[in-house]
Order: sequence, then C-alpha cells, then structure tokens
Amino acid sequence: MVSTARNSPPSTVVIPDGLDVPLTVPGFMHLAGRLAGHPFVKVVVDRHEETLHFIDSTANPLHVRYMAEHILDQPVDALLKDIDTFNHDVYVRPDRRFCLGVLALHGRPGNAGAESVLLSLETVEADTMAGDLLLTFYRQVRDHIDPSVPLFLKPANHAQEGSVAAIPPAELPRLLAHELFSRRAYVPLNAGTAHGRLRVFRSAAAYRAAADTLRAHDIVVVPRVPDDIPRLSGLINAEHTTPLSHTNVLATGWGIPNAIQTDVFDRLDAAGLDGRWVTYEVATSAGAVRLEAAERPVVPGPVRTAPVGRVVLERADTGPAPIVELSRLRRNDHLRYGTKAANLGEVCRVIDNGSRRWLGFYQVPRPPRADLLGYLGRLLGVPDPGRGPADEAALSAAARRLVLEHLRVPRGFALPFGLQRRFLDSSSAIGRTLGALKQALELGTGPLDEICAELQGLILLTPVPDDIRARIDQAVAAHLPGSGRVVVRSSSNAEDVEGFSAAGVYESFGCARTGDAIADRVRAVWASLLSARAVRLRDEAGLRLEDCHMGVIVQEEVAVPLGGVLVTHNPFDGADFRNVYANISAGSVADVVDGVGAPLQHLYNTVEGGGRTVSLGSATTDLDTAAKRALSRLALIGRLLQSHFSPDGRYASPFDIEWALNGDRIEMLQIRPYGVRAAA
Repeated sequence: MVSTARNSPPSTVVIPDGLDVPLTVPGFMHLAGRLAGHPFVKVVVDRHEETLHFIDSTANPLHVRYMAEHILDQPVDALLKDIDTFNHDVYVRPDRRFCLGVLALHGRPGNAGAESVLLSLETVEADTMAGDLLLTFYRQVRDHIDPSVPLFLKPANHAQEGSVAAIPPAELPRLLAHELFSRRAYVPLNAGTAHGRLRVFRSAAAYRAAADTLRAHDIVVVPRVPDDIPRLSGLINAEHTTPLSHTNVLATGWGIPNAIQTDVFDRLDAAGLDGRWVTYEVATSAGAVRLEAAERPVVPGPVRTAPVGRVVLERADTGPAPIVELSRLRRNDHLRYGTKAANLGEVCRVIDNGSRRWLGFYQVPRPPRADLLGYLGRLLGVPDPGRGPADEAALSAAARRLVLEHLRVPRGFALPFGLQRRFLDSSSAIGRTLGALKQALELGTGPLDEICAELQGLILLTPVPDDIRARIDQAVAAHLPGSGRVVVRSSSNAEDVEGFSAAGVYESFGCARTGDAIADRVRAVWASLLSARAVRLRDEAGLRLEDCHMGVIVQEEVAVPLGGVLVTHNPFDGADFRNVYANISAGSVADVVDGVGAPLQHLYNTVEGGGRTVSLGSATTDLDTAAKRALSRLALIGRLLQSHFSPDGRYASPFDIEWALNGDRIEMLQIRPYGVRAAA
C-alpha cells in the first residue's frame, strides 16, 4: 500500500507507509534492492500528474510491474504482451509521460551517516532522454532527497554524456560511469565458490618468490594476478585489472571464483586468514568477496580441490598437408591446422558468403518477446521486419553488407601440424628428450622444468629442414607480397576446446621482416607447445603429450592506433543479454590480453543500440565519436559471428574476438569461445 505526501506544490511524492520526504539514507535502505553490488531504489516521475514515486525496490524490482499495479491500473501481463511499445513510450518518445530511473548508493553508511555516501541517478542505457529533460528529471528527484546527501546524475550512455556536456556542473552535478567504476572496491570477475588455502602476496616479487610452492588447492591474493598463473582454486586481485586479460579468461574457463577487492589486504589483516583454509565466494549481487575460515578437508593423499576435469581431444591429422592460405580454411580444418587458423578461415568464408545461422541470436524467444528481430532490423536499417522468409532474407542481406564493408581478416597462411611433426622427427636429440618428458609425465616424477627447458632449447637451435624452409618462403611470396612485417601466431589443437582454454599459454611473435626471422619465430611457436607451464596445464586436464600439436599462422602485421578484445558477453552481469564488453588499448592487443596497464572498458548494447564507458583505465580521455561508432558496429558483428559459431540452437555461447581498428574497418585477428568451462 502507498501513501501520498504533499511536498512543495505542485509535486506529489508517493512513498511507502512509514517513510518521510525528503528521503534520508536510512529511508533509502528501507526501500532498497541490490543490483551489481549496490543498494538501489527505482523511481518514476509522472509528468502529467506531477508525481514522483519512490518504489519499494525489493517488492518491485521492475518498473513495469510497479507502474501496472500502482499507476496505470492494468494487469502486468497486458503490458508485458506489448513490452516493446511500453519501452518505446518510456525510454524513446520525446513527449513521454514518464521518466524512469534508478538511484544507487555508493559508499558504506556508517557512523558518519550521509557524509560517507553519495547517490547516483541514472536511466537505462537504451534511454534517449537528453540534456534539458535529464536536468528536469534530476531536479525533481533532488528536491525530495535529504539535501545533505550528494546526488549526481550518471549518464547512461555515450549519447547522454554528450547531451549534458554543455550544462554547467553546478546546475547538473554528474559522475560518469568510469569515475564511479574507479571508486569501486569490489568487482566480481567470475562468480563462484571455492574451498582452499589462502595465500596472500603483497607484491609481484613476493608472489614470484613463492610461485613454486603454489598448489591446485590454493586461493591467491596479489595486487594483480600475473599472466602465467598455474591452475588454482581461486583468485583475488587487490588492484583493478581487466576482465579480458588471459588470466581472467583462464579463471572463467577453469570455473574458479575471481574478483577485484581493493581493500582486501586490510580485511585479511584484521581477520588473520593468510595461510589458513577458507571458503571463498564471489557473487555478482554481493558488495564484497566472502572469505570465512574453514576446516581443511580430510582426504587421503595430496589435497586437490581445483575443478580439474578430463578433456578429450578429437584425433589430429599430422599427415602430409599443404601450407594453405587462411581464406581457404574452414572450421573442420582445425584437426590439421589448429583451432585459431580454422576459425579465421571460417570468418573469411562468412565475409564472402554470409551465413544461414547469423540471425540466430536475434531469433531466440526472450519472454515476453517472441524474438529480437525487430531490434536487429533497426540496428541494420531494415524498418519493421516481419517474420517471414523474405523479411529474414532482407535482414541477412543487410547483415552481409555490414560485414563486407567493415570486417576484414588480414592476409596470411597456415602451417599444418604435419610440418611440426616432421621438424621434431628430424632431430634424434629432440626425439630422446620428448621420450624423457613423456616418461616423467607417466611416472609423475622427474625434473619436468629442466626437461622442458632442454627440449625448447633444442627446438630453437635445430635448423628447419631445407624443404620445409623452402615451402615457407614460397608461401610468403605467394600470399604476403608487399608485407613489410609479419606476425607469427600459434594455432594448436589443444586450445579453445571444451574444458581447456589455453588463453595466453602458447606464444605468438610479431615484427618479422626476413625469411630467417620468420623461420626463427615458427620454431619459437612450435617450442611454446612444450613449455613447462603448457605441459603441466594440459596434463592436469588429462591431455596426453602425444595428442597435442601445434600449427602456425603467418600473417601480415596490422599497424593501427587502436586494438583490443571484445567478448559477446557482459562479465559484470551474466544475465544481461543486451551488452557486449570491449577492452581497448591505444598500444596493442597484447597490452589487453597480457594485463599490461589498464585499458579502456566499454559496454555496447546489441539490442537497442548505443554504448557506455565503464572505465578509462590509464587513458586520460575517452575515444572519439567515430571510434565509438566503429566499436558499436563491431559489437553487432560480434553477435552475428556468435550465432554462426554457436554449437547449438540456443546461440548463447559467448565468443572472444581480438581486433584492430583501421579507420572504419575492423581487422579480425582471432575469434574463439569465451570461458569454455572445465569438464565436470
């Protein structure tokens, strides 16, 4: 039940019984639900009735339900049946009756009361509300909140950021999303629960000194988790890091909890948990990680709690095979050339021929919506598409035009597994050392690190047989004429498969200009299959040494000012089907995936369109409008490719794309499944 309280005319405030206006922090907490770790209260301004509603957001987490029952006096189901019309009326119409928003509390209410917190007011990312209306909306809410509590408008998308830029901050105080993100003490990177031994390292040097003592049941706390971690049970970063670094992709694939908690060292000092067994939980709805002392499990033999499953590989083909131009490869060529090369070849096919599956993500029912094809039509410039074959053909044709105009795979070719096999067989010393490594793995004893180091050294020093070298030189001349520099990338069968991501485990090398340099880097890629870390991680997953092979991609190097990684998923909210997430670097893609520095972080809406900046990272300014527009196109293309590559008809499996931006053209460097989980 609601009561009506009159404030300064003509405004009316509707607020649950027992609370007063102006709304105080305790009153806010009484109404608050929880979203992304923050307490929130939903608000509605009815411009016709000059009424402001503060909603009990635990009982009414959705605006539409509250409005149906308490404002429009109609059944909720009636609104939900035509939810697109409702959303257009409240988020798009310039003459809208209602302004909808969310108040979020930042900080921790304590003895200092209101001084220790601030409130942000924002709409949803699809809202087209612009400067004047945003200012009016802000003032209507500001007038009915305790004046001692700071209130800031938080623009919900790039368009809103631009529209309020001309309004003086004194009139419209604002905090951009990236400014609030940088203040967050807690960011859940991968939700989950683990039971293990807590190991706390206050510096990278301290971690390095103890790295050999880490075990699979350990949960590590470090300022920023390094890129070469072994398989563990949980990760906690004490500093902000990117969710798309190799480390965090591995954590997602391993199914282990992973979070940023910037005050974790102080919390652990107070609790005295270093070195103790704990229960560790990361939840997207929580306000902090949960760390509680626990009993060490009583089990025979070594304690091993990491979710290590057995991974089964399809049998690779290491027989004679040609060096092939990337554009001629298809997905089923992964058994000869590796997953990475085969996926790039498949993208080339999609660019040239389109796909029968690439509308799939938008065809899936998302109740109360029958599908999202109407949204896709608006994004592609196809007005009001219907549901018939001709309408889908029009959407598919528009998708193909988008991809043809804006997507490219840099020229290159792929070396098959068979060439690596022939190279290894060309040296008896390599053969003997491989035998020693296999024996050490079978027996579980022996100096694994030393054997791997010796083996890699032999590979790097053994000459490439003349006929193989001649074939590589011929391929460079045939497929990369005029290329000043090339990059040499790994492409194994033991990566990007169910239960084994291998993100960052194998090596790629750039800046090769000569035939000798290319040959050296090819050997280095082959050698990366046999690093001690790669061998251990595969062995833990049940992958036999003799079943794992390495192909090589030789590709023109794209020198562009902007690159990064995009994943067709929102790592901050797994239930969000709208947004895809991009990490962006003005240096190189490697800066993102290796966790070097702090990249820009953006979210792009692939349903209603638009985007927002989550973090500037170490940059001082955001991207310009043209770059944001290009990344919005990449986000949409990512959804189309997700549909094409999805393993089933749900089209729900997210994909990870490494890209470089060359004007308004996107250079596709890699595409692979994101966060493939370990087998149970």
